[in-house]
Amino acid sequence: MTTKLAHLARRTSVVLLAGGLVLAAGGPAGADVPEGWAEPYHVDPWHAVLVLVGIPLALFLVITALVVIPGIVKGERFTPGGQATADQWFGGPRSGTAELPAPDNDESQAGGASGRW
Repeated sequence: MTTKLAHLARRTSVVLLAGGLVLAAGGPAGADVPEGWAEPYHVDPWHAVLVLVGIPLALFLVITALVVIPGIVKGERFTPGGQATADQWFGGPRSGTAELPAPDNDESQAGGASGRW
């Protein structure tokens, strides 16, 4: 058991060392702006926060409102845990499976799905 732990510790230290070397080598670039390019302009931090946080937050709120408002207008309640909804069968009989005819014989197509091999 001790040799497994030592092997795992060695493998972990090698991975951490390799990751640390990659991070150390990837420091900031020391290149200047190439000749002929415009100097980069200063970005206002508030403008960056507005663009990177404000716009996605506004989109989230608009989409949420578009989803929630129709339900509120219909009078639906939004409760924790959700609502209990009745089962729905779109395009099926209104009184459930009671309206479905039972199969008459072996060749009958009534009674729902059938599987033949």
